[in-house]
Amino acid sequence: QVQLLESGGGLVQPGGSLRLSCAASGFIFSRYDMSWYRQAPGKERELVAGITTFGGSTNYADSVKGRFTISRDNAKKTVYLQMNSLKPEDTAVYSCKAKPGRGYYGYDYWGQGTQVTVSS
Repeated sequence: QVQLLESGGGLVQPGGSLRLSCAASGFIFSRYDMSWYRQAPGKERELVAGITTFGGSTNYADSVKGRFTISRDNAKKTVYLQMNSLKPEDTAVYSCKAKPGRGYYGYDYWGQGTQVTVSS
């Protein structure tokens, strides 16, 4: 059974940090590109950051460049999102997504999401 389980969300003050984790099971993690998306109330879901199968390439939304870092540990089947210098506008539900990497085929998978609230 495929599962993506996010954790690490919560309430943090502006300027603070959080690290999100997304633990995968039920598929060959190392064959999938992983990404983090977020959706704030009343807004469309947006891509926050992505990382390729073995971490050779990453990409970020302009709004989080220099503040967020995506990484992965294929042995632990986990992708991380380190979020620093958090702003109120970072408040959203953060979800991870798995998409087959280059040369591989299959379905995309989504996690249920974890709430991040940045507020004083």
